[in-house]
Amino acid sequence: MSSISSSWDGTITSTQFHNAASTFSEIWNNFDLGFPHWSWINCPKKPGFAATKLQGYLSLENMILHRTTEVQKDSKERHHYDFHVIYSSSFRVPVLYFRAYCSDGEPLAIEDLEKDFPAYTAQELAVSKWTFITREEHPYLNRPWYTLHPCGTSEWMKLLFSNEPSVVSQGGVAIEKYLTSWFSVVSPVFGFKIPLKFSTFMNSTPSKSGNVATVI
Repeated sequence: MSSISSSWDGTITSTQFHNAASTFSEIWNNFDLGFPHWSWINCPKKPGFAATKLQGYLSLENMILHRTTEVQKDSKERHHYDFHVIYSSSFRVPVLYFRAYCSDGEPLAIEDLEKDFPAYTAQELAVSKWTFITREEHPYLNRPWYTLHPCGTSEWMKLLFSNEPSVVSQGGVAIEKYLTSWFSVVSPVFGFKIPLKFSTFMNSTPSKSGNVATVI
């Protein structure tokens, strides 16, 4: 089978995103990973858009990121994170939106986030703070959330799959494995990784018929 690196552009459709999100959350929630569950949040139709089950996002909330620093020594200092994965129709890739807050609900400023993040993320923020992480309106909640800018996502997704020929099936990229690969790059930004047993299971799961990103 030929390489997909020169033919697939690393993007997926909104339907493929919904399929990937459904599979990812179902399998994640069946594992005892010690993390909150992911769930698909259906959203009401927006003006000018037809009603569809695809309108919504993948949500994991109230995750506590533990740090071995003087911060967060007790429950009052714990920092909670809500993560929403939303499909971008402009970039045609998943985009991570997140917010962080103390146990009393007080939101964290970007300076507080820097103290939570691993050293390499903090270094990236120091160089390109508002291009790496931006603050913009949540597409469905209409409130300001932080987001990891999706510029370049399709390129590194394409690269990830070009190095994993086993995930290519029926002339395309297995959609069930798309979000796992995407999370493998995104989650370390916050200092946590996709559990090995989950990744191993996803990579060994045969693709369902039709759930492939077409190689063109």
